[in-house]
Amino acid sequence: MARGATIGKTIALLILVLILILGGMLWFDYLGVINAKKMFAPLYRLMGLQVQTSETNAHADTDLIANLDEDRLAKRLESLNIYAEELNKREQDIAAQEAENSQIAQKLEEMRLALEEREKTFNNEVKKYDDRNVNIEQNAKNLNSMRPSDAVEILNAMDDQDVIDTLRKVEEMAQAAGKLSQVSNWLSMMPPDRVALLQRKMTNKPVSIQ
Repeated sequence: MARGATIGKTIALLILVLILILGGMLWFDYLGVINAKKMFAPLYRLMGLQVQTSETNAHADTDLIANLDEDRLAKRLESLNIYAEELNKREQDIAAQEAENSQIAQKLEEMRLALEEREKTFNNEVKKYDDRNVNIEQNAKNLNSMRPSDAVEILNAMDDQDVIDTLRKVEEMAQAAGKLSQVSNWLSMMPPDRVALLQRKMTNKPVSIQ
């Protein structure tokens, strides 16, 4: 009787030890100290739990890495899109600035051509004035060297403005030389109505550049 009780206790202790061993293995497997998932896979499936094997962990890690790569790729694509928009904006700004600069350059070129044309016209007028002064001075010299009657005949054939400019030049040359001019003598020999017209024009227009 006593022997049977001892055997029963021994069996019970063995079962308890076995339970403790299995429980310890489950605990250490949970803590990651040992890997006993394959051993307890039937028990996990019986309890409706998924066994976390190295393959499932690797698959989860692969999915996580893939998701991270997708996130990085999406961020890079977003950054590239933003950079492309900035480049397009810069290109548009540069194109607008170039168009504005082109318009300014065109206006400056038109202004330059206009100034050149004005300068050319002014130079031509100055040259004409200088040439006319040379001709008037030469005419005055020629008339001074002629007989008064011949000089008056030539003056009568000239335009009013040419006569006025020539008479003024004769007066100027006489004053510069300290001599009496022939102007009053010539006017006395010209028709009175022509003399009156010339004197009226000389009074209304004291200086001429024509």
